[in-house]
Amino acid sequence: LWMSVFGGVAIDQVVNEVGILGSEGLTDVPLAMFQMFDALPLGNILSMIAVLLVLVFFITSSDSGSLVIDSITAGGKIDAPVPQRIFWATIEGAIAAVLLWVGGTEAIEALQAGAISTALPFTIILLVMCVSLLMGMRTEKHNKS
Repeated sequence: LWMSVFGGVAIDQVVNEVGILGSEGLTDVPLAMFQMFDALPLGNILSMIAVLLVLVFFITSSDSGSLVIDSITAGGKIDAPVPQRIFWATIEGAIAAVLLWVGGTEAIEALQAGAISTALPFTIILLVMCVSLLMGMRTEKHNKS
């Protein structure tokens, strides 16, 4: 809903030449959302909500990653010791901080490229799994007849 509404507003601003997006176009991608909010009423409040939502997204994603790493290192146990999970969360955060501090923008771009290139083979695997699921469902349908 958020992306649909505000993505449509941003496109409308570009088309109707409203605000910075309308006058300069999409020049700075990381700031585009905030440039769009500047042309809206209560833009400062929307910016704070957006930052809060991004923080929640990153925190929950990091927590999920720590949970998975913790479960793997605990031999598949779901209820691994809390200090072990804290260790993995701290290591994960420290690695991210060092990457950002040492590499800056180039490190972020390299991580994005790596994530995209890793996702492509996984997408093919997911498509094969979808086809397999459909084949299995067709087989199940014929068995019950």
